[in-house]
Amino acid sequence: MQNKNETTEILVLVTPHFNLAATTTFLDPFRAANYLGGKQLFQWCIASEAGEMCRASNGLEIAVKPLDALRQTQPDIVVVSSSWTPEAFTSEPLLSAIRKFARTGSYIAGIDTAAFILAEAGLLQGRRATVHYEHIDAFGEKYPQTEICEDLFLHEGSLGTCCGGAATGEFALFLLRGIMGDALTNDCAKYLFYRNLRGPGAHQTDDHLEPLGNTAPPKVRKAIEIMERHLETLISIPELCKLAGVSQRQLNRLFQEYVKTSPQLYYRDIRLDRSRGLVTQTELPISEVALACGFPSHVHFARAYKRRFGLPPSRDRIEGRVPFEFRAWPMYRPASLLQNGE
Repeated sequence: MQNKNETTEILVLVTPHFNLAATTTFLDPFRAANYLGGKQLFQWCIASEAGEMCRASNGLEIAVKPLDALRQTQPDIVVVSSSWTPEAFTSEPLLSAIRKFARTGSYIAGIDTAAFILAEAGLLQGRRATVHYEHIDAFGEKYPQTEICEDLFLHEGSLGTCCGGAATGEFALFLLRGIMGDALTNDCAKYLFYRNLRGPGAHQTDDHLEPLGNTAPPKVRKAIEIMERHLETLISIPELCKLAGVSQRQLNRLFQEYVKTSPQLYYRDIRLDRSRGLVTQTELPISEVALACGFPSHVHFARAYKRRFGLPPSRDRIEGRVPFEFRAWPMYRPASLLQNGE
């Protein structure tokens, strides 16, 4: 990307409702490199199509430069950062600028949901990409010509994508290592308290890792793993128990103790959670979403969906595209359902 004896220019292009934490987490290793290196090895600018103030998904606003003011620049790295409703911000001026930066030699990266924008710009045709796991189904349905995966980040030639969150810091450290080498990158990782760095190929979700520890016994985890493999084609609870090597009575007891619900309700809810991503992030007909999530009856699906999320899928398709700051499904759940623990 750039000789390590020169200053590397980074341009961050944000869209409304971008994830502020993921964006600043990406920039922090480069800030640390400047501090520990004793000189300005990196400098960056944050811009949006409109400029002025841009509101992040957490409601905070930051001042950004207008994209038009930067069209004649040639940054070494261009990072597109988006979160909620990326499809709403794929304007031709933004896509044209991204194509131009790619064509003239910038390294292009997308974090969180920005792979949607890079795909619209035509940069992911026949390539691999990653997005936050919540959006993987939607991305795969919308861009079948791109191989979507659940890696934390991907780096292929002059293009990279990252799922967002804390992984953006690890992605940045990976890029930093390619520019500055091991010594400074290791110092930056230690300075920012990265104990272990997950490199390319690491997955977003690890079946054997829970942030609070593996408190659930192996038979519960095995049952959940089987459920997650059968979201479209359902498996009966007796058959599930047989595959998990546990009696139905014991599984019920273990789920009540560790998951605080029954296996039947947990299985239903993870299918509904998957359906919500398809409802709010794709244009698939609601009837097809229902089938894809193991609900052969459209009426049963709509009723279960409303019970879990507080509004029917047809309405959620519209309102679910409003950023999380302004609505989130627990806010819509009737108080009676919350009190009853449904």
